[in-house]
Parts: sequence; C-alpha cells; structure tokens
Amino acid sequence: MNILVVEDEKELNRMIRDYLESLGWNVFGAVSGSEALDIFRSQELDFILLDIMMPGLDGLDVIRRIREKSEVPVIFITAMAEESDKLIGLEIGADDYITKPFSLKEMAARIRTVMRRVEKPEPTEEKEPVVLKVGDLSMDAEKRTIRLGEKLLDVTTVQFDILHGFMRHPGRVFTRTEILEFFQEHAWEGYERTIDVHIKNIRKQLKTDQDNSRYLQTVRGVGYRLSDGEEP
Repeated sequence: MNILVVEDEKELNRMIRDYLESLGWNVFGAVSGSEALDIFRSQELDFILLDIMMPGLDGLDVIRRIREKSEVPVIFITAMAEESDKLIGLEIGADDYITKPFSLKEMAARIRTVMRRVEKPEPTEEKEPVVLKVGDLSMDAEKRTIRLGEKLLDVTTVQFDILHGFMRHPGRVFTRTEILEFFQEHAWEGYERTIDVHIKNIRKQLKTDQDNSRYLQTVRGVGYRLSDGEEP
C-alpha cells in the first residue's frame, strides 16, 4: 500500500514514515501542501495522512484539490484546538481525523479501519443482495455506486457506507453511535458529533426539486432513519 504522509513538522513526519514503513507499507513524505500535490499527481496513492495546519497551502486547500480528482482515503492530522477545522475537513471529504498528540499504534489502527471499508469484501456462501433499492435510490454494493433515479451520486467512502447501512434496514431508526458502526469498528471519543455533518452532506447529494429530507429523516432525540421516499 502506498501512503503519503503530509506533515510540516519534519521530525514528526519522519517518525510517522518510519513507523508505517516498519509495518510493511510504502511511504512518501511531504512537508508542504504544494509538495503533497506534486506527489499525488505523480504516484498511485492508496492512502493520505494530511496535516491541516501548514504554512502556505494548508490541508483544507489540499483536500479540496484532491477531491476534484480522486476519492483516495484521507485522514486528517489535527491539533486539539482545531475543532471547526475537523468538521470542515469532514464536509470537504476527509474519511477520519486523528488529534495530536496521538499514538502511532492508534494511527495505524485508524488507517486499517478506513482501508477495510474501501476494500472489496471476501466472497461468502450467503451474500446479501449486491443491488439495494429504496424508493428512487439504488445501490450497487459491489461496484460501490449509488444512484438517485438516473443520477449517479458523487459520494465519499464514509457517505457510501452510511447509506449502505441505512439501505440495508430502511425505516429503522439508528442512533448516532449505531451509525458510526456503519463505517468504523469503534466509536472514537468525540466522534458522534461528526455524524450530523455526514448526514448533512448526504442530504445535499439526495437533493431534488422536491423536499430532500424525505429520504434521510431526523427522529428527534434518537437519531436518523431512511424512508422509502413515499412518506410525507
């Protein structure tokens, strides 16, 4: 797996790269946003660890440009005080974030968790239907595509996994903690609040000339559910 580490603190950058290489991964390093984009354009990357606060071209600018070309998984590296930037990063298309200071083992666990979401599942004897349909929504779980009518939706990995969880159980109400389990194995502390950001972004994708809240409905005090689009 080819991983790009974008961190302007050179010693931290080196420590991260050394640790990931010790796990058998091929690692590229960049200490600026412009250098990161150069590597992104010239290499086939499977994963990006991206610091938000960098001089010049910061992490938010970098992921905006990456998302114009690719859905490569991205985990943001953030400082404790950058709460608003974490949410902005998720809105732009980051898959996860990790807050400084962090352990290298936790970082590797986050990477593995995200990668399991994007890798194709192993075939099993009893497979769930490849194509799921709820109202005008249709999802091909194998190709990881989703359409609203004839429109192909441009969703991130996390948004796809959230919709996949909802579409497997239309009408069921899920709490934020349960929604977290759609796309990661553990509810990391403080992550529940980001569910609302992901739901808002999905609703933008589902927006039609009619009321776009008819699919993803808020159940006050509990969480969210996916309707078939027929309910008022």
